[in-house]
Amino acid sequence: MSIRTSGRSGSTNRFGQVKFIQPVLLAAGVIAGIGLTGSAAAEETPKPGGTLTYLIAADAPPSFDAHRELTFATVYSAAPFYSVLVRVDPNNPASAAEFVCDLCTEMPIPTDDGKTYTFKLRDGVKFHDGSPLTADDVAASWNKIIDPPEGVTSARQSQYMMVDKVEAHDPLTVVFRLKFPTSAFLPALADPFTWIYKKEILDKDPRWHERNILGSGPFKFVGYEVGSAIKGVRNPDYYHPGLPYLDGFIGLYAPKQAVRVDAIRSDRAAIDFRNLPPAARDELVDALGDKITVQQSDLNCGNIFTPNQKRKLFDDARVRRALTLAVDRWSGATALAKIAVVHTVGGIVFPGSPLAASKEELERIAGFWPDIAKSRAEAKRLLKEAGAEGLAFELLNRDLDQPFKYVGTWLVDQWSKIGLNVTQRIVPVGPWFDAMRNGNFDVTLEGNCQSVVNPVLDVQKYLPRSIFTENYGNFEDQHEIDLYQQMLHETDTAKQRQLVRDFEKYVLDDQAHELFVLWQHRIVPHRSYVKDWKISPSFYVNQDLSTVWLDR
Repeated sequence: MSIRTSGRSGSTNRFGQVKFIQPVLLAAGVIAGIGLTGSAAAEETPKPGGTLTYLIAADAPPSFDAHRELTFATVYSAAPFYSVLVRVDPNNPASAAEFVCDLCTEMPIPTDDGKTYTFKLRDGVKFHDGSPLTADDVAASWNKIIDPPEGVTSARQSQYMMVDKVEAHDPLTVVFRLKFPTSAFLPALADPFTWIYKKEILDKDPRWHERNILGSGPFKFVGYEVGSAIKGVRNPDYYHPGLPYLDGFIGLYAPKQAVRVDAIRSDRAAIDFRNLPPAARDELVDALGDKITVQQSDLNCGNIFTPNQKRKLFDDARVRRALTLAVDRWSGATALAKIAVVHTVGGIVFPGSPLAASKEELERIAGFWPDIAKSRAEAKRLLKEAGAEGLAFELLNRDLDQPFKYVGTWLVDQWSKIGLNVTQRIVPVGPWFDAMRNGNFDVTLEGNCQSVVNPVLDVQKYLPRSIFTENYGNFEDQHEIDLYQQMLHETDTAKQRQLVRDFEKYVLDDQAHELFVLWQHRIVPHRSYVKDWKISPSFYVNQDLSTVWLDR
């Protein structure tokens, strides 16, 4: 692999930008909120200088093109080199609801009944090769994401189904025209994978960025050693005055958890941004005391189990419903949280969103009833009625301890409570995907992990495969699709919330197409001298390192 250097009212943040709060995402009524372990520190004056060494829990990224990839390994490797148009506020990423400009000058008020967004760009922004960044580059990058050229993959193309076209009106003006107004657009725009590339390069080779790095972000590329490290240095021409604080960074590739924990304990690295399990957190706290800080958050990533409806008996909604009725999520969450990176009981919508179900609403859905004895009795009745008493089947699971093996083992035990005989087939990630895509399974345990919290788009995983290609339930359901389209097009928050409840009840209870288990939990221990990196409910948000500084 070769790498070549090449108006809206509100309070302002450190960037002097006005915050825009997406109405449908204001955190309220959560079942278990986002939190920070330890006492909140008073505001401190950042110290410039120093090099941050951090860990990347992978041996290498599959490529450096964020438009193509889904993995944290690409973001942790190269996000510091790139700019985006709009992002989650790095000073308050936990809210997942406040969006600020990065390359734009202010958040626009949409016109044309909510269908047109006009962004003015900062003047004088330069790519790291010294060439100017203009609206042509922004439009070209977004068009690659929304409508990639033949032979080029865009991992998020379906997120922008509401976009009609993106145009460069003049060198400092970009216009997004939507097919219909929707509350899902702005959070989709803030996706952290939407890096801005140079149009001249895209025109010559739209796959160039898979193997090369050239951005306009807070750090300039220095070098990359496959399987070892990636390095960057401060960009003196960065367009946010005074940032970044760091002189540079070194990202160390370390796929083994034991190596990462030891590196933090010995201070060879300061932080593993992704996630560590409770035992590793406790080990570091016990060893380092106040030299370690732990940030924790609910994660916009949940485990679900999917029955294969092309298999006999699993094509019966009564059998699928029995599977979810057997699972005691309320007590299971407490027990599993002690050993695994799961924590919160919730429905299909991230529990930090007002579109999420309240506890009372959840308890009316099969699998969330407060009386587990009553729930399991109903499960047994349904199995008998369907002729599926004592059903034996196989749970397909991926070979990953956290949290897959823990959750899978727990599910097998839960199903035994209603007389089912379940065994696990644990396979590496490649064969796991192959089996799901080819329908070679009875029931599979999988995940639904997203970046920016965007409830209406995040639930696409529950749609039939004809609509969302990574659904493996092998079913079609036009009524479900119609419910989703109503959710997507509804702009009134109260009406949209009720539509989400209808969709959730239909998918999890009435038809039991996909069965949600628990929300995952993010645990990030880091050296206490690392300041102003703030956790978010996403592995991918707030990773350009522009606001991070070292207190030493």
